[in-house]
Amino acid sequence: MRTVIPFFVLAVLLNAFAGGLLYWSTAEADRLTIQRQEALAALVVSQLQANVALQQESVTVWDDAVNGVSARDLDWVDVNLGSWMNSYFGHDAAYIIGGDDSPIYASVGGTVASPQRLADIWEQAAPLAAGLRSRLRAGDETGVSDRVMTIGASDLVEINGRPAILSVKPIVSDSGDIEQVPGQEHLHLAMRYLDDSLVEELQHNYLLDGLRFDWSAETGPDEVSSPLRTAGRTVLGYFVWTPFRPGSIVYAHVWPVLISLFLAGMTALAGLILVLRRRSLALTRTQAEIQHLASHDVLTGLPNRRQFEHRMAQALETVSAGGSTLALLYLDLDRFKEVNDTLGHAAGDTLLREFSERLLACARPTDMVARLGGDEFVIVVEGLEDQQEIDQLCLRVVESARHPFELAGTQVFVGVSIGVALCPRDGVSANDLSRKADIALYAAKANGRSGYAIFKDDMEALIVERRALERDLRSALDQPGQFEVHYQPLFEAKGRTLVGVESLLRWNHPTRGRVGPDAFIPLAEESGLIEALGEFVLRQACSTAKEWPIRTLAVNVSAAELKSPAYAMRVANILMSTGFSPGRLELEVTETAMSDTDGHCQANIAALREMGVHFALDDFGTGFSSLGRLQQLDVDRIKIDRSFIHGFGTDNGDEAIVRAIIHLAKATGLKTTAEGVETEEQSRILGKIGCDELQGFLLGKPCEAAALEERFFGADRTPTSAKVGGMPT
Repeated sequence: MRTVIPFFVLAVLLNAFAGGLLYWSTAEADRLTIQRQEALAALVVSQLQANVALQQESVTVWDDAVNGVSARDLDWVDVNLGSWMNSYFGHDAAYIIGGDDSPIYASVGGTVASPQRLADIWEQAAPLAAGLRSRLRAGDETGVSDRVMTIGASDLVEINGRPAILSVKPIVSDSGDIEQVPGQEHLHLAMRYLDDSLVEELQHNYLLDGLRFDWSAETGPDEVSSPLRTAGRTVLGYFVWTPFRPGSIVYAHVWPVLISLFLAGMTALAGLILVLRRRSLALTRTQAEIQHLASHDVLTGLPNRRQFEHRMAQALETVSAGGSTLALLYLDLDRFKEVNDTLGHAAGDTLLREFSERLLACARPTDMVARLGGDEFVIVVEGLEDQQEIDQLCLRVVESARHPFELAGTQVFVGVSIGVALCPRDGVSANDLSRKADIALYAAKANGRSGYAIFKDDMEALIVERRALERDLRSALDQPGQFEVHYQPLFEAKGRTLVGVESLLRWNHPTRGRVGPDAFIPLAEESGLIEALGEFVLRQACSTAKEWPIRTLAVNVSAAELKSPAYAMRVANILMSTGFSPGRLELEVTETAMSDTDGHCQANIAALREMGVHFALDDFGTGFSSLGRLQQLDVDRIKIDRSFIHGFGTDNGDEAIVRAIIHLAKATGLKTTAEGVETEEQSRILGKIGCDELQGFLLGKPCEAAALEERFFGADRTPTSAKVGGMPT
């Protein structure tokens, strides 16, 4: 008894103390959690008010908006200031009033309404508009910052028996070139209800269970409320929800255990130790889950760089212990920057998310797909049986990226380049494999992008080789005779009559032999030599083809050339000096070149088109290409990339894609040329679906000028029809 009773009393006291401490901890944890959720609800509403005002500024601080409203161009106003605010930002209504507060325009629920609908909100909006005009007349710029461009007025109000955010912003000039009388500016009123989409957003994004809006503070069992206050601190209504009570959940699980421990004595104490141990392990698992969430990319949901490095370390340990093999794939989207530059970062984010889904669909469930950052992805493939598995995976990924992406209401084409390193063949450390996969990725890009390369030992010499090739390229420009211009004929799809030629540069190196354009053209662009090469090709082609009885001489132009402010002048000088007609010259450019941000390319294109020079969009469908932007591009022709033509007869949908391109081109008044035609079946299909011109080995290979003249022109200089079999290279 002397041993048991003191021990029992001590156990009772310890259990009582533990129970009281647990109860206090439970109540405190619940209280803090509820406080945080209440603060979160208030913060989200406050941020939403600010966001509505910022969203208005995207269209109200704009010269075009001032002119459009002043001219009462209501169609323009609806597209840019009304329905767009509903479809893009989710605003429930938008109104525009004149300098005398007269209603000009109204959009309710994304649909144009009578301007008199302003009366629905005018009782609430009038004080805001009056206060804003007073501040505008006084020149008050309080609140204007790098993020906020104009003053405004905003409040929580009741409209049609529903709570809403009402924001008023002046429509002002962004350039400052339009004079406006302070206080007499047109005003833009935006309204968003708080009891529909916002409730769903809060409940979904912030885990506010059972969230609803109520005009009173009455709550049900286990519910709490948070007031919505107007600018005057008046309570408009309440958000009511069932808060998450982590303390109560823990208490409900632990308290029966404590009772059992008290009744069981020493056995219960031993059981308590066991329970505590189990709960410690459960907490460890919970922490591991939290760390797992922290180690994944927020945008795509894929593992991030940290998780990739951890997985690689584990995989390499498995390889070392069991003798298995793995592959590391580095992936890089081709011309992803152009998507961001032309369509915006939101479209770029959508592209990354959709590409991530395609990667997961291509990989096995056991493979790890991770995003390292930007448009850089990796795939870790374990348990390889042979290299054929990697070849098939790479082909699936490349093929998946070739199909169009739906971005911002338009179809966009991008490609992907892949570099592969194999373990243990190429190394057993993460650093070695990453370095060699990166080298292989460089080789894949050097081979023309939209493909893959598996690391080989000689690839490490690529960088050294590239430097040597650059030196040779500079030397070749100073020593005439190494560069030649070859010509590939272009034929009408119907009748196969020769209508033009495309000039192609060939480099006959004295020691290396024939160097392919895929090797030296990108190098010339990177090293700044492309302008000299381009001028050589254009001058040589114009001089040679001047007397040929052809309609079109096509010459490729790089984005680097078009960005030069003096490019149009150089072309004009060459045309004058050679006597070549500008109307027969067709410059082939990429969509990237036509989407520059500084405007030099567009200025050169406009100047050359004024002279009569034509333009073609080259390699359409590879890299970054957008069907939806064809109407905006100042070109006369589209050249469909050979990769789509080669896919005819397969189940990858290439024929449907080519058909869509041709139909859209015809609808926009553009001609089409198909590249890489190598079979009669391809020629037949292209003619049937309406392609205008054909180019490919079936009809004629690139050749020197003399060979072209001998075959097609003859003594009478009359173009002939193409015959199957092509021409010697």
